[in-house]
Amino acid sequence: MFRILTLISWSLAANVAVAQETETSSAPIMWEDNRSTAFDGTSINIDDFIWLARPVVVFADSPNDPRFRQQIKMLSARSDELAERDVIILTDTDPAARSDLRVQLRPRGFMLVIMGKDGEVELRKPEPWSVREISRTIDKMPLREQEVDDRRALP
Repeated sequence: MFRILTLISWSLAANVAVAQETETSSAPIMWEDNRSTAFDGTSINIDDFIWLARPVVVFADSPNDPRFRQQIKMLSARSDELAERDVIILTDTDPAARSDLRVQLRPRGFMLVIMGKDGEVELRKPEPWSVREISRTIDKMPLREQEVDDRRALP
């Protein structure tokens, strides 16, 4: 009897894990479909994007924060340049939600975070940054330099 119960519990645990994985694994698919969209970072698992995208995370204590609005406006105006660099834009304007991103990155008020494809934080800024500045920072990353070299080598 114990063996049967153990097998049933393992089976249930595996099904729950698959269901959770299916829910969170749809985020990369949504990003691939439309790379110019900013996503709510409170509902996304950042680990789903390791080696797939470079997260640019914009934090604020309110969506009405003028710096947040300015940053989103700048990112939206030149989203094609960010898409070319495999950037996913994540936002989090609800400190009370205590999202995984907030717990991991610990912002205070407005903060812009640029992360590498390896999931490591490359840069934190307490004020809005232009797409040009963000692109320059990304272009200096070793993996980005390798990507550019690889594209040049293709016939």
